[in-house]
Amino acid sequence: QVQLDESGGGLVQAGGSLRLSCVISGRTFSTTAMGWLRQAPGKGREFVASISRSGGDTAYADSVKGRFAISRDNAKNTVYLQMNNLNVEDTAVYYCVAKRGTSSTRAIDYEYWGQGTQVSVSA
Repeated sequence: QVQLDESGGGLVQAGGSLRLSCVISGRTFSTTAMGWLRQAPGKGREFVASISRSGGDTAYADSVKGRFAISRDNAKNTVYLQMNNLNVEDTAVYYCVAKRGTSSTRAIDYEYWGQGTQVSVSA
């Protein structure tokens, strides 16, 4: 059974930083593309960032480009999302997601989801 466990969410002031982590188990990490999605209050789930199996290819939503960075450590079965210069619009539940094969910018393509971690940004 594939399991994704996120951590690192919390409350931060605008302009601050947080780093989310996600550990995957039950699947060979090096063959799994990873990503982060988020859902703000009253809104649908949206793509944030993705990273390929090797870590060589990354993609970002326009709203986070230049502020967020996704990375992975295949030795630790862990993917990270470094979030800098956070603003109030980044407030959401952040989900770690995974899929077989190539990475994707579409939420619907991801087969495995974590439970989510809350990120709250105050003005």
